[in-house]
Amino acid sequence: MNMNSLSRRDMLALGLLAAAPLDLLAELARSAPAANSSAMRTLDGFIAGYCAAMNAPGLTLGLANAGGAVRVASYGYVDLAAKVPVTPSHLFEIGSITKSFVGLVILQLHEEKKVDLQAPIRTYLPWLSMETNFGEILVHHLLTHSSGMPDDAPLIPSSPERRPRQALKPGSEFHYSNWGYDVLGRLIEAVDGRPWQAAVSARILKPVGMNDTAPTITSVSRPRIAQSYMPLHDDRPFPRHGALVPAGNLAVEFAAGSIASTPKDMSLYMQMLLNRGEIRGGRIISEDSFRLFSTPHIPAPPFGPEAGYGYGIAVDKLDGHVRLRHTGGMVSFMSAIHMDLDAKIGAFASINAQLGYRPNPVAQLAVQLLRAEREHSKAPLIPAFDAAAKVESAESYNAIYTSGAGRHAEIKNAGDRLNLIVDGRTIPLQQSEDGTFIADQAGFDLFPITFERAPVTSAAVNDKSKTSITAMTYGPDWYARAGYSGEAALEPSAALAKYVGEYYSENPWSGTVRVVQRQQRLWMGGTDPLIPIGDHLFRIGAEATSPGVAEFSALIGDKPSFLWIDGVQFRRIEEAAG
Repeated sequence: MNMNSLSRRDMLALGLLAAAPLDLLAELARSAPAANSSAMRTLDGFIAGYCAAMNAPGLTLGLANAGGAVRVASYGYVDLAAKVPVTPSHLFEIGSITKSFVGLVILQLHEEKKVDLQAPIRTYLPWLSMETNFGEILVHHLLTHSSGMPDDAPLIPSSPERRPRQALKPGSEFHYSNWGYDVLGRLIEAVDGRPWQAAVSARILKPVGMNDTAPTITSVSRPRIAQSYMPLHDDRPFPRHGALVPAGNLAVEFAAGSIASTPKDMSLYMQMLLNRGEIRGGRIISEDSFRLFSTPHIPAPPFGPEAGYGYGIAVDKLDGHVRLRHTGGMVSFMSAIHMDLDAKIGAFASINAQLGYRPNPVAQLAVQLLRAEREHSKAPLIPAFDAAAKVESAESYNAIYTSGAGRHAEIKNAGDRLNLIVDGRTIPLQQSEDGTFIADQAGFDLFPITFERAPVTSAAVNDKSKTSITAMTYGPDWYARAGYSGEAALEPSAALAKYVGEYYSENPWSGTVRVVQRQQRLWMGGTDPLIPIGDHLFRIGAEATSPGVAEFSALIGDKPSFLWIDGVQFRRIEEAAG
């Protein structure tokens, strides 16, 4: 069967048609490359349906084993209006997968005795502006996201009082930090005597043969980078099939996520990692260094319940095999890389849009299909396009919910999906990966819908069906579930009212943030609580070890002019009507 003539029956066999429009499936199937094996035909069919169901404009794919590239392919479009197809020569921004390149360069410098992994970072960067009340940050802590520092704080703060603050003892917990890898890029520059892009080009890209890869995203590389897309609105949750608009140019030179590459070059990169750092004629890093690179030094729950984090790469198990993996999210690209170290098979996939998810299902299925084909074993089950779309114990949400103002809303399940019934309207709810819900209709489209639950027992921690739902929330609104008497709707606090509003940042990574008050507590985006820790200063998130900080400043009358999130400035704007 050739994918260029993929039949309706083939799609039905793969379970794809239920979630994807037929006309879009046909277009994606026609644009897919010809496959030469049953495994690849299955993968191509899945990708066609995945792109349609997930609203992905285009996708690029690289598959590799220890011998080199197995397959390079592209799907969909770089120009949706003109139907210009993606080609394997297009560069896709790989985002945080760049962090694995940083880890390799640091390990090379360690082998050259230029970097001590256990040395304080200020040994090399004495100018670094930060508050470290919980202990010195070592190079190792930055590599493993265990420094206790915020995620996206500017490396050079706008003022001394807005220096990034440490929230916990280094080495004690995993908290993802782009700031930390920005610092590591500056460390590389300091000890290698050349800019990050020159160092990674000379040390990794050229030796591996990644000749079509751009080490940084600038106007020079822009003509080769695929046209990409982003949501029309940046001030609200994005529904799966919401409107997309072309993204503008972006300059990225910091080491936390600066690389743009082709699927062929990424296949060469995976080949090197599958060979544990070995390349033709030598090694990128030694076997000892690769062991450091691929050791799960600290548990990393964001990558999975059993995942750990090495030096720029996550480590877990897939079907009993050691797997290296990472994701990358840019303003308008999403990527995933999965490498089975035991079977020596890898897959890289990237989508030219930022829609809140990563193409992990594509990369994982590719690895499993290639392994099954080589081992002549049973093919893996085709995964759901979006595992989060299915609502577990959907019927447990069914109830009437009432706000403090007396407004009623009903939640009613339809199989494993939920509907919101309010003011005579029935609104389908789309579940997000974080367990919140999106309603794509006016009046409920500015914030995620969340459900509060009674405190869990140890037996119910991982089983939502064993905990009772007590309330539904939407932005500032709190709706008590019928029959729940443990808490009542509270009147807004006058002391917190001044902070409520819409705040906008020119930083393309940040967009717009709405701060609301609910149950006499401030919430960012309606989902993240702001916990008071100082004068106009709040910790972002309920966890005491959360390093995120929000600060309101420049009050005019009783309203702040600015919101600072980890040192990034947002200016207050008036809510637009309509």
